[in-house]
Parts: sequence; structure tokens; C-alpha cells
Amino acid sequence: MPVTANRQNSRYWIGVVSASHVKRGVQGGFAQLCHGKAAPLRRMSPGDWLIYYSPRTDRSKGEPLQAFTAIGQVTGDRVYEYPMSESFVPFRRDIRYLPCREVKIAPLLDRLTFTRGKRNWGYAFRYGQFEIGYEDFQTIAGIMLGDAEDVLESQIVIP
Repeated sequence: MPVTANRQNSRYWIGVVSASHVKRGVQGGFAQLCHGKAAPLRRMSPGDWLIYYSPRTDRSKGEPLQAFTAIGQVTGDRVYEYPMSESFVPFRRDIRYLPCREVKIAPLLDRLTFTRGKRNWGYAFRYGQFEIGYEDFQTIAGIMLGDAEDVLESQIVIP
């Protein structure tokens, strides 16, 4: 059944993850937040939108990036464990990602309500995930996708 983003029912999230990890998630069709914790993923519901912000290209020794790097919609109810090794079993959630372009945050700092006028704008990002308003979502998605209205009209099938 086709589902479109609905301003009244959808919530909009920022997830903070290095660009190299975002790339793995996009290729695999999943989200993994806060070093594999389940709680951030459980806050999201099918139909919600996730925009990844990547402070660095790689987690530990990557170059500074400070860009929005992926956008997608939650497609299922399930938060599940995925064994990456014997000692690391993170939680994941299925996401359907849209093709997009990387967008640096610097030119948007005065346009986004969660950064506008804040000298320490990066503070919101330190928790790894936070909810944003519809208007901020439209601003970021519009630049990443070329036209924010496309986001609202895109039909994403939720299995």
C-alpha cells in the first residue's frame, strides 16, 4: 500500500552518524543509531522520516564533514538485533532511502530553528538522535532532494 509523508502523522528525526557508517546503512536499507542502541530506533514509527547528519567522514579518525548525508523513511515496525561480531550485536530498523545529495550544514545554520542564532549549534547533535519540526525537515529535504514537495508526494511502499 503506498504511503506518503503526512504532516500530521509523520515525525521527523535527525540521526548523527559518520558518513562511512551512513553509507553502509543506505546500502543495506537499515538505520543504526547511538552505537547500536535500541531506544532511539524505538522512538520512530513507520512513516517517520530520518535525515542523517555526519559530523565526520569516519567515526574515529575521519575528516570533518558537517553535512546531511542521507534521507529515508521508516518502513517497518520491527527493531531487531543484527550480529556484526561475537562481541557486537547492535539494533537496527528498516529504512527506505531516497537518492539525494550531500548538503553542508553551514549555509543552513540561520535557516533551521534548532541552530538559528545559536553559537553552540552543535549541542543538539551530541545525543545522536533528536526530533525536528516539519519546517526544518522541509528545508533540509528540499535541498537534499531538489524539491521538498517531492518528499511529500513520493510514494514509498511499506511492506
